[in-house]
Amino acid sequence: MIVDGRLSAGQKLPAERQLAQQFNVSRPSLREAIQKLEAKGVVERRQGGGTYVVNSINEQLTEPLFELLAKHPESQFDLLEFRHALEGISSFYAALRGTEADLDRISESIKDLENSRANSIDDQVNAIVEFYHRIAEASHNVILLHVIHGMQELLAENIRQNLEILAGRDDLLGKLNQHRQQLVSAIVAGKPEQARDACHQHLAYIEQTLLNLGKEQSRIQRSLRRS
Repeated sequence: MIVDGRLSAGQKLPAERQLAQQFNVSRPSLREAIQKLEAKGVVERRQGGGTYVVNSINEQLTEPLFELLAKHPESQFDLLEFRHALEGISSFYAALRGTEADLDRISESIKDLENSRANSIDDQVNAIVEFYHRIAEASHNVILLHVIHGMQELLAENIRQNLEILAGRDDLLGKLNQHRQQLVSAIVAGKPEQARDACHQHLAYIEQTLLNLGKEQSRIQRSLRRS
């Protein structure tokens, strides 16, 4: 359940009685299994009761990368390149393996994303993160899903930075939404290569737009210094 993502980082395990019934084992056997997971650092017991899936892996991964992004803003583009690989392959396999229920959830999430455009940046970030998470779920690749879980805070920060730079530029934001619609259409149509290409085109457009805006800002700063 932990490996396939049904129990995510930081989530509390169901009650022992429920798990024992679900797995058709005795409660002493269940406790022994949980103790082994605890010894491996997969779960932890917390004061006040309850056993939880550890969240330290996510923290160990994201904290140093947050620090890197803070000190080196250009690493934002490195993360965009990484997203090409991560989200491109997720989109490919979502189109190849996504079930009807998966596709329904993706279609719902793109609607939520569109509705969030009138809300705060926090709401928009959450909607975009959820959109890509549902695509990862539809890929039915547990490694991809866990990497995205582990990178979630970092990906959210990258998305937030992009949205803050693009704030007020409705033409650019509308183009990004159009790209995501094309991505969803390819996934729902079961066209893996087209879905992967749509994802790459979307991220490449973001990268080029940020570069162009950076050059424009540099020209403005040079002009102000001359005056």
